[in-house]
Amino acid sequence: MMVAPASPAAEPADRLTPDLVQPPIEPSGSVEGTQPALIAPMLGPGAAVIGGVDIGANSVHLLVAVVTGHRVEPLVDESVFLGLGDRVDAAGTFGPAKRAELVAALVRYAETARRLGAERIAFVGTEPMRRAADAAMAVHEVTLATNVPLHILDSREEAELTLVGVTLGRPIDRELAIVDVGGGSSQIVRVGPGHPPASIGLRLGGARLTAAFMADDPPSTADIETMRAEAGRIVADTPAVNLAELVAVGGTASNLVKVLPAAALDRRLDHGRLQAALEVLRSEPSVSAAERYAINPRRARLLPAGAVILEAILAHFGLDELTVSEAGVREGIVLSLAHAGIAWRDQLAVLARGWGDGPAEPGT
Repeated sequence: MMVAPASPAAEPADRLTPDLVQPPIEPSGSVEGTQPALIAPMLGPGAAVIGGVDIGANSVHLLVAVVTGHRVEPLVDESVFLGLGDRVDAAGTFGPAKRAELVAALVRYAETARRLGAERIAFVGTEPMRRAADAAMAVHEVTLATNVPLHILDSREEAELTLVGVTLGRPIDRELAIVDVGGGSSQIVRVGPGHPPASIGLRLGGARLTAAFMADDPPSTADIETMRAEAGRIVADTPAVNLAELVAVGGTASNLVKVLPAAALDRRLDHGRLQAALEVLRSEPSVSAAERYAINPRRARLLPAGAVILEAILAHFGLDELTVSEAGVREGIVLSLAHAGIAWRDQLAVLARGWGDGPAEPGT
């Protein structure tokens, strides 16, 4: 069964809760210097400190958490905006300078995880790592500098890992689709109680759509309509299926809810709210919107395109609304590492279907 809502009065029992992950034990800034000896006595039976990093088209995101069964308690949850997807779009490679930025960020993240007593750490690369001509060099440099494996996931593995994160590894009991609108591409994974996960990768992302079709900042009406037409054209090739629920993960969705107070409260986005968000984002330049709503300035410029993509996906599946979850790939990493150990990648297809509350699989 799926995860029970944190607040039954506010969240119907037949929906995924927007807050699938437990609140942090401490703010990330206060635990940077914490030594493992101080963390270890806090762990209960079966608990482990695990670190995971998601290297995406826009951001590189660290999660260090205490994992106990299906429970994830963040110790550190932070990100840095590197814009790797834009770099690969422009040059086809990361290049020495951008690789050095990536290595520096991952060295710092690995040190943070180790100071907090992480038993296992994994880095995963997604869309930009799949396309960069010098991805192998980046993997070599990262591994040499951090002594942490960097796995370049294919689109299916990325979708399965996201599914593990959103469901917290609990068995699937409804027809569900999860969408992650990234910078260079979007991933949709559909799963149900009677069939395995099926993933679809779309060459449609916020950064890609912005670069191709958004001439002005803030976007003009013509910019919005052009992006709508392109998003609708690409999404139309996705198989239309009956879904009980659609969940959006990633920076696009989580930052869109910041723009609308009502959405920030209930973590829902429907057609009306997406239109309202677009109106807000069209009212001022992205740098002003970034300051007003506490959004990274480079992320703020991409949000109109992200809203348009979510509009197209909602319309294609014939749904009125979606739920925004803060969980995703990084939660999938720490759960999979905790449950399946170093063999987590080989077991992803099974892990994505969920598991019971019994002991971890062999190989941990």
